Amino acid sequence: MAPQKDPEFPCSFVISTPFPSHRLAVSALRALQVDAEISPMVQRSFSLAAARKPDSNGSRDVSAAEMDGDDCKTILRTEYKAKTNRMLRVAVNGFMESLGVVLGVMERLDVDVLPGKAS
Repeated sequence: MAPQKDPEFPCSFVISTPFPSHRLAVSALRALQVDAEISPMVQRSFSLAAARKPDSNGSRDVSAAEMDGDDCKTILRTEYKAKTNRMLRVAVNGFMESLGVVLGVMERLDVDVLPGKAS
């Protein structure tokens, strides 16, 4: 879904980060949301979304009942709005650095973050 157009914050960007489990997505959300945006020219919001999985026919249509549970919500959705493209770029760059740190910690300290990697 595209972000709503806001005349006060015309520049926007959405980052969808998939995680292997709901637990890890929630951990990332909690770790990242503690840092508020410093500039009043930037707004950021977080949410969790369900990953759309193909059914047995290969179609991506999944019933609403299957998507209701929190365990399906494994996508961290981060929406940025900014007054200028420059402020949007600076905020997203900072977020990507923080996300990299969170993922690095998960990789080192958790067992199911990256499949196929053995210590």
